[in-house]
Amino acid sequence: MSSYLAAGYPEYNAGGFTRYDGGLEFYGRINALLQPSMVAIDLGAGRGQQFETDNRYRYEMLRIQGKVAKVIGIDIDPAVLTNTHVDEALLYDGVRLPLDDQSADLIYCDWVLEHIERPQVFCAEVDRVLRPGGWFCARTPNSISILALASRAIPNALHARLLRKIQAGRRQAQDVFPTFYRMNSHAAIRRLFPDRDWLNCTYTRSAEPGYAFGSPTITRIMRVIQYLKHPLGGECLYVFLQKKGR
Repeated sequence: MSSYLAAGYPEYNAGGFTRYDGGLEFYGRINALLQPSMVAIDLGAGRGQQFETDNRYRYEMLRIQGKVAKVIGIDIDPAVLTNTHVDEALLYDGVRLPLDDQSADLIYCDWVLEHIERPQVFCAEVDRVLRPGGWFCARTPNSISILALASRAIPNALHARLLRKIQAGRRQAQDVFPTFYRMNSHAAIRRLFPDRDWLNCTYTRSAEPGYAFGSPTITRIMRVIQYLKHPLGGECLYVFLQKKGR
């Protein structure tokens, strides 16, 4: 049990998650979109580090494998080839997705958009691969979130060292990649996925602080800061876009 979360969120003791859990929010909505016949793409699947949990409820919510016809994990990192939570693992060169045109029903990216250096290229590939009616789903820091503002102020070379401390050892160095924050606002999403082609269901929401050095006191301080800046938008951007028929 995460004692620092339990100290700040008493409901954590009843099931091992808070009422503001961002992962359950994101994957809960993805689960609501799933159909047994779907081909789903975990874009940025990595080695599957999100499954390193003892919480059965969380594990089952995050697991898409077995709920659809096929889950394909794609990443630029060869670690994806070790991911046991996908049915097929493919390497991505960062330019063209290794998939046929209109071959996927749902693409989901968890903490990936902040790492995209060339958004136009990335979005064109998402459009090419998705079938009409298909969904693109992503969770990423809002451009004006505390995390995004701090990250842009700190050189990428220092991110791995700092994240290990801030996330109390929960982040491994191999899971840290350069950030660019070029797709992390409502305006950027609308520009890259125009309304004429996409049904835009994107929103922002603030989850419990995940960067608090494992400290209950810092967690409470971060909650206050998030509350005060909430009128500007939530800390996380939840992107849900449905490709229109053409």
